[in-house]
Amino acid sequence: MKKPELLSPAGNLTKLKIALEYGADAVYASVASFSLRTRSAREFNLQSFEEGINYTHEKGKKFYVTINAFPFDTQIEGLKRHIKTISAMKPDAFLISTPGVMSLAKQIAPDIDIHLSTQANVMNSLDAKIYHEMGASRIVVAREMSLKDVIRIKELIPELEIEIFVHGSMCFAFSGRCLVSAVQSGRQSNRGSCANDCRFKYELYAKNPDSGALFRLEEDPEGGTHVMNAKDLKLAPYIDQIIKSGAVDSLKIEGRTKSEYYVACATRAYKMAIDDSMQGCFDPSIYEAELGTLKSRGFTDGYLVNRPYEKKDTQNFDTSLQEGTHQVHAISEDGENFKCKFKIITNQAYEIVLPKGTLITPCENELGKIYEKDGKFWLEFKRIETKKGKILSEIHSGNENEIKSPAKLGKFCFLRREI
Repeated sequence: MKKPELLSPAGNLTKLKIALEYGADAVYASVASFSLRTRSAREFNLQSFEEGINYTHEKGKKFYVTINAFPFDTQIEGLKRHIKTISAMKPDAFLISTPGVMSLAKQIAPDIDIHLSTQANVMNSLDAKIYHEMGASRIVVAREMSLKDVIRIKELIPELEIEIFVHGSMCFAFSGRCLVSAVQSGRQSNRGSCANDCRFKYELYAKNPDSGALFRLEEDPEGGTHVMNAKDLKLAPYIDQIIKSGAVDSLKIEGRTKSEYYVACATRAYKMAIDDSMQGCFDPSIYEAELGTLKSRGFTDGYLVNRPYEKKDTQNFDTSLQEGTHQVHAISEDGENFKCKFKIITNQAYEIVLPKGTLITPCENELGKIYEKDGKFWLEFKRIETKKGKILSEIHSGNENEIKSPAKLGKFCFLRREI
């Protein structure tokens, strides 16, 4: 079997490093205003973006730049300058949505690969062939595509790389082809500023034009229903089936605007799933439990293995966000000091989350103890001491002081507890 690439989101430089630390083979990110995630693009400037590309390459991994917004004519000159600037940083590929921008990128930076964005909504071999002939070395197929159709494209165009989304937010429309946000708030989905209006609650009414009578169709105690709110995609249970198909070259995790813990946890779970599949010991319950620790909108397996009309559970009508099974309490970027993300108290056991394969040595000293129990490693603080030597009885997320770890752990480790 061919081992697919694991592609993770890099919303900023820290998240980029976390993704690579937790097992990503490649990351995708953006800068400036030509991406569909302008909020995350603002977290990079040109200097940190180039630093991220260089850091990724030093790790032997790949870096893909998203330039997948749909530009207006007045933006073309700025887009040309942007492509020229970014191409000088030597990323591995541009992620693009339109034929015109593909052509422009090929003229300005002919040596950089073109990956066709899912925004192009490729759902068949005819479109895949056309885009490949235009210069796309990879296509990110539409989320509405079935695995059977993906296999068919690979059979007909074997030299074309295929990337699929396996985890993250699902769009109510065809992968961003939506005007609700533009109508309600003037924010354009296909230019990177979607307001996620599909996540809001709406009240539905029926009106009799003859009498003027107005009836509310949906009732709940708080008013309204999340009628357009799509659940999040989770294909972890199907990774073994996807890999065995031989048709998929890259597995993509959505989430450039999500948290550091999301990037770490999702990357870690899918890394385990891929490795276990390759080694013949695939166990979906492990990856599902790990992903269940994340906040989400509820999960669905989407349309890769089932047609849309066969699905009855793709919407969450009750809430736009629900808690995961665990709360993240702290993060350590250097493995020596923790920054509180929720609450840390003494004599409380916190599970240590680290990249797969990281070695932990049990220990005990005046600061606390690290030990193994039930196949997991735990940390208990005996004393909460800041880097400056101040002793605290407890620490909460509003306190920016980092606290010392009883022992040095791996970079970008987390402390969590079951809720």
